[in-house]
Amino acid sequence: MDGRLLFDLAVIAVAVLGWFAIHGVVWLATRPVMPAPAPATMELGNERPAVVSLLVNRWSVTEDAVESTLLDLAARGFFELRQPGDDPTHTTVHLPATRPDDSTLRPYEHRVLSRIRSLAIDGVLPLTALTFRDRAHARTWNKRMIAEVVADARAAGLSRRRFGPTVTSALTAAAMVVAVLVGYAAARSMGQGWHNFGYFVGVLTLVVLSTISSRSPGERDTPLGREVAARWLGVQSWLRAHEQFHELPPASVAIWDRYLGYGAAVGATHLTSAVLDLGMGDRTLVWSSYGGSWRRVRVHYPRFATRYGMTLPKLLFASGISIVVGAFLLRFFGPSFDLSPSSPYPRAATFTLVTSIVAVIALLLVFSGIWKVVRGLVDLATERTITGEVLWVQVWRKRSQGENQPSLPWLHYLAVDDGTADRTTAWGLPSEWAGRCHDGDTVTIRGRPWSRRVMSLSVVGHGRSRSLLEPVGRGASADGPPTPAESVFTPEEVGQALGLPVRAPERVALPASLTGVEFHAAGDGQPVLAVQTVAGTAAQWIWRVNARGQELPGIGGGAYLIGEGAVFRVGDRVVLVALRGPARARTAHLPWLLAQGALRASTTRGGATA
Repeated sequence: MDGRLLFDLAVIAVAVLGWFAIHGVVWLATRPVMPAPAPATMELGNERPAVVSLLVNRWSVTEDAVESTLLDLAARGFFELRQPGDDPTHTTVHLPATRPDDSTLRPYEHRVLSRIRSLAIDGVLPLTALTFRDRAHARTWNKRMIAEVVADARAAGLSRRRFGPTVTSALTAAAMVVAVLVGYAAARSMGQGWHNFGYFVGVLTLVVLSTISSRSPGERDTPLGREVAARWLGVQSWLRAHEQFHELPPASVAIWDRYLGYGAAVGATHLTSAVLDLGMGDRTLVWSSYGGSWRRVRVHYPRFATRYGMTLPKLLFASGISIVVGAFLLRFFGPSFDLSPSSPYPRAATFTLVTSIVAVIALLLVFSGIWKVVRGLVDLATERTITGEVLWVQVWRKRSQGENQPSLPWLHYLAVDDGTADRTTAWGLPSEWAGRCHDGDTVTIRGRPWSRRVMSLSVVGHGRSRSLLEPVGRGASADGPPTPAESVFTPEEVGQALGLPVRAPERVALPASLTGVEFHAAGDGQPVLAVQTVAGTAAQWIWRVNARGQELPGIGGGAYLIGEGAVFRVGDRVVLVALRGPARARTAHLPWLLAQGALRASTTRGGATA
């Protein structure tokens, strides 16, 4: 390989890599800048919820835009949301008898309203019937929705193209310079008579780089947009300060008015967002309750690198193949290859550029194989164990079983939130283990961080985050009467746990799905302990809201200490316990008391074995 050829290859490499370096710098320089939140406030602005969703999500349109628009339309009277029972998934949409004036609606609001009107029968539509059944239709509908929201934000001066006309023109001009250099170097390396080849390579380079430069990677902030986003982040802080706001069902829009729609836009309404699944669920932005509070976690799903999900033997075998193939190519196309007229391969001299490219690829194969071997062995020695909440389980890779046989999955994605960050990368889970866990379960996994291969998995707690949408397990009655609250604890047990004598429990008035009692001190009659029991769907709500704080293992189907109270469940029954008056600080023996109540509830007729 002569010096001139090396120089030409260097020119091509430097020109192309330089352009991509410039593109990378521009990409980093134009990233949206999130402002510091303004002080918490309940004052809403004039921006529509879909645009607010864009601003608080780093100028990216998420599924919150659709959900918040639907809720806002309900708050403004274009239809009504009704929940006939305890289950929010049974919510129905009711169109008014007189069609309201919709001339002031934005295009994306028209899109949502038109879908509701087209699906409603006699003015009524189950909320869950809004789900798309055709993936291509959902993709097209969602793409147009995003474009309309972005156009509205741009018109208001709140957003702009991340790569504007000036940036795109500069990148295209740089691409033209690179194309000329690459074309000239390619033609020069091939010798006389290869001008057309150089022209072709140059044009191809220009087309590829111009296409990349013309594709803007989304939206970015504007000065006005940052100012408005800061104000809406303050509204987000105010809404999140209300503990129960994220557990409001969609029908509560009748009470909360437009606040519920804006709450969905800023990610403060978990239950409503879970119900308003229109079949466009974003697996890259998933709700997590791990750690005791709801938040969204952004998940990256590896796709192309061959190391992901691989076992060490397969990784070493693939690396060995890469090294062998690279070494073989170097044997014939490396620097020692003889290009003189007396060479046994005289025709190869015509393809000096091609052979040089093959030699570079061969070197990359060798070095890549060696790197994977070393990194795989390090990966083996750096296995780590994490515990967290399952966010997503999905088929990743399949293996063909032959002609006329269905392909079988051998690897699944497993996204787990361990509570340490708002971003995570999915693991590779052997498909035979995929049935062990479900969304919302708490699991402990042992995995290799570089290959993302799960080596062991165990479920340590069953799902809280999606228990509302899952059926009640076998052996538990979904709508049976709750365990009577007065039969959970005896006065003797309560007195022993609190260290003071108490009277027999007295019933308190509660809604039909709950029963409740209070224990009073034997001396002055002050209330010292309140007990409530609930069953069925309402129990699932109560458990989701209160399953936080200090976990108490081994008590019923789960138990937690929460400040001056506690909660435990047995089957589909949930029991809430709250200390009152002089007993507020006497929490030392609450775990013992809960254990007694859980044991009794599991053996009574109203209870169910966990």
